[in-house]
Amino acid sequence: MLLCLDAGNSRLKWGLSLARADGWQSRGALSWPDIAHLPQALAAASSTPPSTARLASVVDHERETMLASVLRAAYPRLAVSVIRSGAAASGVVNGYHAPETLGVDRWCALIGARALEARPCLVVMAGTATTIDSLDAAGNFMGGLILPGLQMMRAALAQGTALSPDTASGAARPFPRNTADAIASGCLEAQVGAIERAFLRLPDAACCLLSGGAAPTLLPFLAALPARQIPDLALEGLRQMEEAPAPR
Repeated sequence: MLLCLDAGNSRLKWGLSLARADGWQSRGALSWPDIAHLPQALAAASSTPPSTARLASVVDHERETMLASVLRAAYPRLAVSVIRSGAAASGVVNGYHAPETLGVDRWCALIGARALEARPCLVVMAGTATTIDSLDAAGNFMGGLILPGLQMMRAALAQGTALSPDTASGAARPFPRNTADAIASGCLEAQVGAIERAFLRLPDAACCLLSGGAAPTLLPFLAALPARQIPDLALEGLRQMEEAPAPR
């Protein structure tokens, strides 16, 4: 049993799979304060304990150490492979000037997108940050954008001005008539506009894949694009990797 772990700033996403071709047996997520409950969540999802694990992490050393301790206590023989961004893997070529500096969550999402789509593809990860990455039809990562995530944008605007924190909780509207709605609408338009502009740089046959916690919010506003939501795209990339690095 393969355990895939995507350690993000807000949550730890996990998935269990028997093989690349078999899909997921189960997936879930835990907030970091609840990370000690990971073994119970995995046991409830499958009676077969994981034998190998792949970890993609963007969190600090303290949370990585906490996760390692939980896994070690529950599965002393578990072989954990820590995934790093590289020059090429699983059909994706990394176009970053320094490939190892590409965020590993973005790298895994690109690999997941390539496994799902042979067309040119815009890969949008809408979480704590929003990343907008471009893949060509040959699997070359051409580059991408990083924006504050939707909630971070709203909060920053409220916190960086004399506005009340309540103004970060408005609704998106075509013609906002109060400050809270104006903030919500402006932040959403900024996210959608960045995605649409990036998409225009791709060939006509391109598609757009969205993942992350804010993907359901963004998707209805991208009706002009051939866009679809893929849950846990970074996890999918971990599962689809042809070979994992040697266990640490």
